[in-house]
Amino acid sequence: MKTELVRAAAIDCGTNSIRLLIADVDPAGGTLRDVRREMEIVRLGQGVDRRGWFTVEALKRTLAATARYGELCREAGVERLRFVATSATRDAANRNVFLDGVRAELGVEAEVVDGLEEAHLSFAGARSGLPAGLPGPYLCVDLGGGSTELVLGHNKAESAFSMDVGCVRLTERHLRSDPPTQGEVQAAAADIDAVLEAAGRVVPLGRTGTLVGLAGSITTVTACALGLERYDAARIDGARIGVDQMLAACRELWEASRAVRARLGFMHPGRVDVIGAGALVWSRVLTRVRAEVAAGGGALREVVTSEHDILDGIVLSAVGPWS
Repeated sequence: MKTELVRAAAIDCGTNSIRLLIADVDPAGGTLRDVRREMEIVRLGQGVDRRGWFTVEALKRTLAATARYGELCREAGVERLRFVATSATRDAANRNVFLDGVRAELGVEAEVVDGLEEAHLSFAGARSGLPAGLPGPYLCVDLGGGSTELVLGHNKAESAFSMDVGCVRLTERHLRSDPPTQGEVQAAAADIDAVLEAAGRVVPLGRTGTLVGLAGSITTVTACALGLERYDAARIDGARIGVDQMLAACRELWEASRAVRARLGFMHPGRVDVIGAGALVWSRVLTRVRAEVAAGGGALREVVTSEHDILDGIVLSAVGPWS
């Protein structure tokens, strides 16, 4: 008997972007077929790391995008909708203003998930889109604006850690010059390495069979490593790139001025000022994981990039228990 598909939607509101996925989900098999994907850079978390609250301007930008997404959901006949807010909303003292605004626009409660739930949702989404034949366990790294999640597992997450480092947070803390000075880069790297040390005590990084990178910073670095003239999700999704090649792309991006980055055809305008920090986080993760795998007698030669991430995990969780 054929299973009836459920039209569901997920909204993922992070520190830098807000994204929408409308999909037809098979409740029996836990698979989905995209109907529509949207992304806007709204920078909800602008200044939150320093001030501890959302600005009026950031709230207006984000709630305007939320209203647009609500209209798209109504037009598409969405039956189930889940709105998830992550790092910036966790940190903002005036988060209730934002949550009330979401409720008014969509008629649903926005869920502020903690770092571990964010990690599990990211893993579920990434795992659903991985091609067959990759060796496990999979270490999925979801690099966002305010936090970075590391999750290790096979079919399900087995260990996870959420690090309070991301492309917006580190840019505001350290990378203020254009391009960043060597001292700024070193200070940011020290922050990243300190939280990676803590992460390694929870997630056995040396067991990694396949390293999978998720979210906009990593997909943008991948576009750079592939030498793309324009952002091409089809080429980026599932791309397998040598670690040294990926590290070189990271360095190219964090050393470039904003004017140079802005001229790159694959670069979203909303990432120009923060991609250097994202590339730096990714480079430190790559370096640490490769060293841990080598210490365990293995070799990490390549990394896989996925366009499937927390957004896919949210929409699957709206219909069934796959996260």
